[in-house]
Amino acid sequence: MSGILDRDAIGAFCRHTHVELGGAASGPLAELTFGAKDIYDVAGHRTGFGSPDWLATHEAANATAPIVQRVLAAGARMVGKTHTDELTYSLNGENAHYGTPVNINAPGRIPGGSSSGSAAAVAAALVDFALGSDTGGSVRAPASFCGIYGMRPTHGRIPLDGACPLAASFDTAGWFARDAALMERVGRVLLADAAAAPKPARLLLAQDAFALAGEAVTEALQPALERVSALLGRPQPVTVASEGLPQWFEVFRVLQGAEVWAQHGAWVTRVKPALGPGVRQRMQWAATVTARDAVPARQQREEIARRMNALLDGDAVLVLPTLPGIAPLRNTPPAASDEFRARALSLLCIAGLARLPQLSLPLAKLDGCPLGLSLIAARGNDTMLLALAKAIN
Repeated sequence: MSGILDRDAIGAFCRHTHVELGGAASGPLAELTFGAKDIYDVAGHRTGFGSPDWLATHEAANATAPIVQRVLAAGARMVGKTHTDELTYSLNGENAHYGTPVNINAPGRIPGGSSSGSAAAVAAALVDFALGSDTGGSVRAPASFCGIYGMRPTHGRIPLDGACPLAASFDTAGWFARDAALMERVGRVLLADAAAAPKPARLLLAQDAFALAGEAVTEALQPALERVSALLGRPQPVTVASEGLPQWFEVFRVLQGAEVWAQHGAWVTRVKPALGPGVRQRMQWAATVTARDAVPARQQREEIARRMNALLDGDAVLVLPTLPGIAPLRNTPPAASDEFRARALSLLCIAGLARLPQLSLPLAKLDGCPLGLSLIAARGNDTMLLALAKAIN
């Protein structure tokens, strides 16, 4: 073992699936380094997916994932694969088999998952940027916890061929960087979009999201909100979910559970993997979600998507807290961890249900720890968010 593994003192990179890849001699990302979440295939190598049992029951990949190929072709160099939560089914970053990467910007606290290694590596400046994935919040949450930029793109804009799936109608690629300018550079490559970014027309403030996050978070985010308002004008308060964001979370939870079991139930039943705490309970619950359960949830999702499309029509930007708090302490008891997860996903599910792009910006702190402010735009307005972040920066 050499290279990044010798320098990785925070446990961000995988020893068991290590691979390095050189990039093109020139390009928009030339001379930059990146890590790739261990869900992305590299030809000739096995993909770990955060699970020793998955690793043991799957063969080496025949092809490299297009998302990895894109950044390599743009000149970036892959230094290794980064840790993920088991089967990506967690927001914590505490992998029972491979450990918890260190969150250097919030000592003693979780880095967030499931893109834990990618976020931790970027925060610790082990790489210039890193690739993750986001189903329920697995880029946005660790970005907020670790004090870096993190992007969930419009669902379907970046190909996920050669990536281990969790819940396909929610799965997206994603990426992290420490500064907004590099976020945009990487985004232009991943999105294959060189067109001029649209200009935001108006700013909307998700008052129910701020209310759910609570007074301390709202107060901590106020200076960051003022920076956004200085560019876009005074925000118009709106209520995102008239029936309550926790109800939206239930819609997400049912649909995700149904898709997770449809995708992995046969493998779980056959292999009986030794799943870690949290992941095991969620997988057991997913097995109980029936196709009948998913029908009304699917209908509710489409209504949510229609409402969000109408709200964001005309190049509007919605501002909200990324999460309802800072990174929880490592080894938080399950009951407290589950309560925070439910509140977090009540915020994170907005973009997922409506298939929208969301960017978390590291513009605040609370109790000395990072706290993200998020921007959501209409489908396809990914570059608008990236350009706006750079202007705010």
